[in-house]
Amino acid sequence: MSLSVFDLFKIGIGPSSSHTVGPMKAALRFAQDIEAQGTLERVRRVSVDLYGSLALTGRGHATDKAVLLGLSGERPDAVDPERVEPLVEGIRRDEVLNLADKHTIPFYVERDLIFHFQETLPRHPNGMRFTAYDSHNNIVATDQYYSVGGGFVVSEAEAAAHETGSAGAPVALPYDFNSAAELLQLGQHMRLSVADIVRANELTWRSAEETSTGLDRIWSVMEQCIERGCRTEGVLPGGLNIRRRAGVLYHNLQAAKMQHDPMEALDQVSLFALAVNEENAAGGRVVTAPTNGAAGVIPAVLAYYRRFMPQASDEGVRTFLLTAGAIGMLYKRNASLSAAEMGCQGEVGVACSMAAAGLAAVMGGSNEQIENAAEIGMEHNLGLTCDPIGGLVQVPCIERNTMGAVKAINAARLAVLHGDGTHRVPLDSVIETMRQTGLDMQVKYKETARGGLAVNVVDC
Repeated sequence: MSLSVFDLFKIGIGPSSSHTVGPMKAALRFAQDIEAQGTLERVRRVSVDLYGSLALTGRGHATDKAVLLGLSGERPDAVDPERVEPLVEGIRRDEVLNLADKHTIPFYVERDLIFHFQETLPRHPNGMRFTAYDSHNNIVATDQYYSVGGGFVVSEAEAAAHETGSAGAPVALPYDFNSAAELLQLGQHMRLSVADIVRANELTWRSAEETSTGLDRIWSVMEQCIERGCRTEGVLPGGLNIRRRAGVLYHNLQAAKMQHDPMEALDQVSLFALAVNEENAAGGRVVTAPTNGAAGVIPAVLAYYRRFMPQASDEGVRTFLLTAGAIGMLYKRNASLSAAEMGCQGEVGVACSMAAAGLAAVMGGSNEQIENAAEIGMEHNLGLTCDPIGGLVQVPCIERNTMGAVKAINAARLAVLHGDGTHRVPLDSVIETMRQTGLDMQVKYKETARGGLAVNVVDC
């Protein structure tokens, strides 16, 4: 699997990469495939079936809204968050859907969008099926898709090819690596940093200037998300009546600036993470980093770097993101970014590991210290469950991002300021342990809202 850093950092909308961004991309892909086959005008009805975790927490994660948007031709990175509710409400009210934004068909949400709470498709917990019919109820097109975490989507054929090893050859990269050990070996032999290795690989897809511009845009969207979260107050949607705290915390910290609190930086990091994840919970524009549920960790640590480290620079931000991206690629290749497979260790745990590596890099850490920081970041998130109350990406998800961000900073400091890169547990071992732990974890603790806090806290 050839991965770009922009596969790990994707611009989209909240509240979930696997349950919102992924299903929207799948629905859009299905609609575009019908158009490409020249059969769009034959379609008179489309049905959508959601399975497993997509059904169990789909309404709380806006999966139903996402598929309606995708079928209507909307893209996660381009849709205006302010238009989402009016667009979806229009489909529900008028019982009409403009397929691929080109062909109007009747669409009755209660009939055509079905949640299968007791069924799971065989290849992944996040499965969905789209079927298009003609006027005689004959099938015009059908396909199954899996939202496999972090906004990644694969079709049934692609999933089968991957499992049988018959998928096409990956893109040839100048510095290919499939493990942290290989990454470190490349760095030693070629005398390159982790960021240099990833930057060279990005030339496979785009120019150096395009890579820098793309990374700058990723940080800009993250920064804008923090700013929006800091100036927005009120109650988050979904029925839990969770009040947004970032705005109040921002004003409190501004008022306390002259008190010289030694813990101010820690409070600021918590503020940054809260701001992003409250925006995510409200369906706002965020960067999947590497998921939406964990979208606040990396922006919070990056904002800490920009505001509290005197050597901070634009190039440092790029180095941070490239380094973090390399670590994210290892988790994607060798485990999973999906909470429906791994629990929250696959989301906040991975984001913490990535952020720790990125911060270690801009602190001047060696490749070995970067790998150590990433290892520390995950080692102390192993076994983290995903048990969202009410199926919403709010409790414990929002606060959990503050914990992940603070832990990432501590991991980087331990590795760089108080370590020399030598350590007992390799990152590869921790990634494999995360994978095994995810497989052993009971299903109810993996984004089903059927275990943990979701059943021990009243959601009203």
